[in-house]
Amino acid sequence: MTEWRKSSRSATSDNTSCVEVAALARNIGVRDSKDPDGPRLALPTDTWRVLVERLKRDATA
Repeated sequence: MTEWRKSSRSATSDNTSCVEVAALARNIGVRDSKDPDGPRLALPTDTWRVLVERLKRDATA
């Protein structure tokens, strides 16, 4: 069974725009927490890492 996790920061928000992530066999799964049965992304680990780094950098800019 896949274990989906939300950011710990989502508990402090209005919870209307959260994503969940899961460690898959070869990728990182990403889905919308409001629609857990809806579309999902499977990103290679390196791509996920670059995405997170860019989001963090842009958030502080």
